[in-house]
Amino acid sequence: MAPLDHTPAWLARLLEDHSRALVLYARQWCPWPEDIVQEALLELVKQRQPPEHMVAWLYRVVRNRAISASRLQRRREARESRAAVPEAWFQSGAGSLDAAEATAALATLPLELREVVVARIWGNLTFAEIAALTDVSLSTAQRRYERGIQELQARLEPSCTTNPPRTTPG
Repeated sequence: MAPLDHTPAWLARLLEDHSRALVLYARQWCPWPEDIVQEALLELVKQRQPPEHMVAWLYRVVRNRAISASRLQRRREARESRAAVPEAWFQSGAGSLDAAEATAALATLPLELREVVVARIWGNLTFAEIAALTDVSLSTAQRRYERGIQELQARLEPSCTTNPPRTTPG
């Protein structure tokens, strides 16, 4: 077989003849079919030898890329929705926590504590993973997490006084 003709005229003819149908075909699986078709055409241009059935090859590449892109999008959306669901890790007398107040309190933590708290709560990382990530021992990662949570609780929960101030009758 002869190498692919990479001239602009060849590519323009290929686009004219097949791009609309390929876009329609890719749209079955993903919301950005133009990108998928463009990627498939770029992959075709990279080929040293033309596929035996070039149009069928393009459809196969578009199909595979569109399905893969759709899977990636679903996984990304699932991860984002899991990360967006706040984990209730404070107990409050009123039963609710002001998100802005919690965010501000988290921002006041030292970086080494904040990093561990976020990685554990929102990243769902184990302490072993956090230790490797932050290049500290397992026990240090656990201590930083516990200290971070304690500091957040102290900042967010109303102070509890065991001996309320006495008022003198007057």
